Amino acid sequence: MSYRIVPTTAAGERVIAAANNLVETFQARADAADRANEICPANYADMQRTGIAAAFVPEELGGLGLRSMHDWTLTIATLARGDGSAAIAISMHLSATRGLAALYRASDTGSAPRLRARTFLEAVAKGEMLICSTTTERGTDNLHPLSEARWSEAGWRLSGTKNFVTMSPLATHVAANVRMRDADGDHIANVLVPMSTEGIRPLGDWDALGMRASGSQSIQFENCLVPHDALRKIGPWGKWSTPVLVNRTLANVPLVGAFLGVAETAFQYALDAQSTAQTAQVRSGARPGVHHALAEMEISLATAQSILARLGMQLDDFMAATDGGATATYEQGHELMKDYQSAKWVVNRHAIDIVGQSMDLSGGGGYMARNPLSRLYRDVRAGPFMQPYSPIDAREYMGKVLLGAYPEE
Repeated sequence: MSYRIVPTTAAGERVIAAANNLVETFQARADAADRANEICPANYADMQRTGIAAAFVPEELGGLGLRSMHDWTLTIATLARGDGSAAIAISMHLSATRGLAALYRASDTGSAPRLRARTFLEAVAKGEMLICSTTTERGTDNLHPLSEARWSEAGWRLSGTKNFVTMSPLATHVAANVRMRDADGDHIANVLVPMSTEGIRPLGDWDALGMRASGSQSIQFENCLVPHDALRKIGPWGKWSTPVLVNRTLANVPLVGAFLGVAETAFQYALDAQSTAQTAQVRSGARPGVHHALAEMEISLATAQSILARLGMQLDDFMAATDGGATATYEQGHELMKDYQSAKWVVNRHAIDIVGQSMDLSGGGGYMARNPLSRLYRDVRAGPFMQPYSPIDAREYMGKVLLGAYPEE
């Protein structure tokens, strides 16, 4: 099977080549990690060793200098062909490091933000830092975080519980969106702190249907003290704003790539199974239903690949035209989010269909726990519920944006 998405930048070629070299290794480890319901440390050591974890770190600081959203998404799709859990987990880390690299480039030489970002990025390049990222909380949405930072003379005090904190069992630091209030109002802010901070308590409660090796446990903040400069305002609490629209889109699009990668692997398994000597009757035309199913899967895969590649190129063009999103308008932010929702809808639905049809073609064998398709079948179901938006809400949002009725909340 040929893969129709190719990197568009030199840095992307290097990162994706490194990811491709890990696919078979990740596949070999995936079953054991899934059965144990535990994150696989060797996968992350490999991603640090090969430079994937430092993909967004500028070259002068020891990284690979990646900037392309298109190539980031393709990196995650490639890794997911080996293990979807590892792919979504490292994407959270890459989201945080991309933001740090953007802050580093945008800040004045010698300024405190630039120096702080440089320190973190150099640690990432040395393999000393892995960042887990989280926005999710039970009973609310991304615009209304309930975890809160309260000001004190000594620093900010963090309290609250975050769910789906992917890769947290291995992470050295956690980046989280929280609510903060000051004299200027009520804000969504991002905080980046060491996991060793007093009052951070991993809850060890990850026990899900799929993505079982992602380490997506909950994290509780119990009156954690963090420095005043550890928080960075993003936008008003409870409302869409241009920075929140842009940041949420950029952070989440590559996650869609993981489900494309899962589907690509399932399709390859189906092709391999139907190409063996034992299925000569299939190739001769004795079972035309198999041909029809494979053709449908090919069409679905090409559709998903095409829309995700198109979105990746759109995002790169957007970033170039708006100085990394800094000069984007509110309307552009919603248009970007709308296009992301469209791609998310298409890729998730087609990926689920492809894995399901692979299961159909495998017969009873695919239903056995030892068959990797059973893991892919569970993993691919994680795509639709990832926020924003769920399939229940996405179409209403997209329709409003298409009519110029840009939602505020």
